[in-house]
Amino acid sequence: MKLQSVDKIYLINKESRVKRWFLFIFLGGIIVLFLPWTQNIQVKGNVSTLYQEQRPQQLNSPIPGRIIKWYVKNGDYVKKGDTILQLSEVKEDYLDPLLVKRTEQQVEAKKGVRDYYEAKVGTTNSQIEALNSARDLKLSQLKVKISQLNNKLAGEEAELAAANNELRMSADQYDRQKKMYDEGLVSLTQFQQRSVSYQNALAKKTSAENKIAQTRQEIVNVSIEQNATIQDYNEKLSKTEGERFQSMGQIEGSDGDIAKLENQVANYRARQGLYFVIASQDGQVVQINKAGIGEILKDGESIGVIVPEKVDYAVEIYIKPVDLPLVKEGQRVMCIFDGFPAIVFSGWPNSSYGTFAGKVIAVESNISANGLFKALVIQDKDEKQWPPKIKMGTGVQGIAILNDVPIWYELWRNINGFPPDYYEVNTTDKSAGNEKSK
Repeated sequence: MKLQSVDKIYLINKESRVKRWFLFIFLGGIIVLFLPWTQNIQVKGNVSTLYQEQRPQQLNSPIPGRIIKWYVKNGDYVKKGDTILQLSEVKEDYLDPLLVKRTEQQVEAKKGVRDYYEAKVGTTNSQIEALNSARDLKLSQLKVKISQLNNKLAGEEAELAAANNELRMSADQYDRQKKMYDEGLVSLTQFQQRSVSYQNALAKKTSAENKIAQTRQEIVNVSIEQNATIQDYNEKLSKTEGERFQSMGQIEGSDGDIAKLENQVANYRARQGLYFVIASQDGQVVQINKAGIGEILKDGESIGVIVPEKVDYAVEIYIKPVDLPLVKEGQRVMCIFDGFPAIVFSGWPNSSYGTFAGKVIAVESNISANGLFKALVIQDKDEKQWPPKIKMGTGVQGIAILNDVPIWYELWRNINGFPPDYYEVNTTDKSAGNEKSK
């Protein structure tokens, strides 16, 4: 008796479809091997910004001081110029509440001293002019006196010449008269009269010579007086000039002191403006690390962080050195932001969901401290906009798009350990096209 269970378990007499299914699967596998596959590089990074002023900014104390009032708390949004906190002085050099006023008084006092020396310089200039005038007048007087003495000397020399002529004539007459007296031709009285005339002529000559000698001595004395006058006035002028230069030096020194004090006044006023720590830009105040009133801040000490409100986001991705030749400027990168759901097909990025397109604008040439190279990626404005809720520091997973190859080629490449194929973006052609379109 044939059991029904044997017919249900042993299907020897029934037609099999295994070959057909195997053929379909085999042909399907062959077709899949020729489907396109997009080569890519998996990278990680975080959200940042291109511009330094849009990065989180440290709030630092510009001067050492004591906190006396807070105007904000953690998480508050502020506008540029809003006051964060107020400080008071702790250094003894600046504790005087009238420090600026007192320093200004010192400036005015120094200006008064400078004005005094300027007036003294003006007086010294007048003294120098008066001394020069007095010297010129005195020298003119002495020159006139020398001229008069020279004229007197010329007259006396003429008198001497006349006296010499008269003496020669008297001498001739005296000789003839003596000869005639010796011969008895004239009387003794006549001879004595001629002798007296001769003695008078000789005396007149001697008197003229004495006058000339005296006049010449007077000329020498006046010349000596002239030289002494010049020397005396030169000494007075030199002394007055020295006083003038000394006063001018005091003026220059006063100008330096005034400039120094004015600089101190400006510094004190600027320092008073630093008692209020203000927001450098619009944003949110976070990470305030000082609490309460009365805490002492050091110069440059961190108070907190202000996160800018308006940010042009970018992504910093880190690339392994082995993958660095595959990443170029202008290359397309698909970004997956932490906190945003995404369905990713590695080989078909265009079919993925929750990814956002970007492009590389810069690749740093220097390796980072983590042993990777950093590249900057910005939003591709021709693609879907990045989510507006992303924040600075958000983690990012990136897929750097390379070349499109068949799946069989990608399998063969991975089995053999070959590097991916890559393409270079022809930026020159793009820029030329942009210029033509403009």
